[in-house]
Amino acid sequence: QVQLVESGGGLVQPGGSLRLSCAASGNIFSIYAMGWYRQAPGKQRELVASVTVSGSTNYADSVKGRFTISRDNANNTVYLQMNSLKPEDTAVYYCKADRVRIVQGLRDYWGQGTQVTVSS
Repeated sequence: QVQLVESGGGLVQPGGSLRLSCAASGNIFSIYAMGWYRQAPGKQRELVASVTVSGSTNYADSVKGRFTISRDNANNTVYLQMNSLKPEDTAVYYCKADRVRIVQGLRDYWGQGTQVTVSS
């Protein structure tokens, strides 16, 4: 069984920073891509940033220049450094692992979500 465990969310003032972490555990042979999504109340879940095993990254336009995604392949961990946070960044942030190779084949997995609140 594969599990994604997220940490690092919380309450921060506008202009502040937070760092999210997500560690995948289980009988994993490889993970093609890891990423972060977010869902604000009343809105659809949206991609924030993703990174492939080779290091290629993709960012939502709304976070470019403020957020940085990074990955530790050896430990199946992905990070999201969030700087210059704005109230509109408030959401539940979910970690996702795409095309996880396990004994049974390829699967996608989601974390349980971590709340990020940007407010003064």
